[in-house]
Amino acid sequence: MADNDTVSSLADLKNLTSAAPAPAAAEAPAAEGDAPVAPAAPTAPLRDREVDAFGRSYATGRRKDAVARVWLKPGSGKIVVNGRDQEVYFARPTLRLVINQPFQVSDREGQYDIIATVKGGGLSGQAGAVKHGIAQALSKFEPALRGAVKAAGFLTRDSRVVERKKYGRAKARRSFQFSKR
Repeated sequence: MADNDTVSSLADLKNLTSAAPAPAAAEAPAAEGDAPVAPAAPTAPLRDREVDAFGRSYATGRRKDAVARVWLKPGSGKIVVNGRDQEVYFARPTLRLVINQPFQVSDREGQYDIIATVKGGGLSGQAGAVKHGIAQALSKFEPALRGAVKAAGFLTRDSRVVERKKYGRAKARRSFQFSKR
């Protein structure tokens, strides 16, 4: 009795496959010289958009000893760090260039306002932390941009930190000056 059930179900499956329409690519054989057609990429992003009640996305960025809390929202491109404008807080143009890199890679310059609070480390580490936070928040606000930002390496936390000082050494690895006499 069990054999009859499997045979009938196999026959049902065979009927289902013959009734299903064949894919369009399989119907027409490829002519010589034609480039193979890649399957269409899914239009929906793999991740969900993460936005709070105020329409902002939040992310934490880290670099060396600095930690940046970053809120990103649509706007005119204004960046505020610890209550001050970015030109005031990061006086060096190279640090401002570092902060704007995620927007340049994703072609979103001047489209988002950033509010960031940074603690710890020096100015260079803080700029790196803000850049990391902006990249994370941008990928949460627009998941389609994640590939471009990730390919540039902005989503990966730079784990290099200062090595601790060892006893019997002048610094982490440097010895005291040797004196023969």
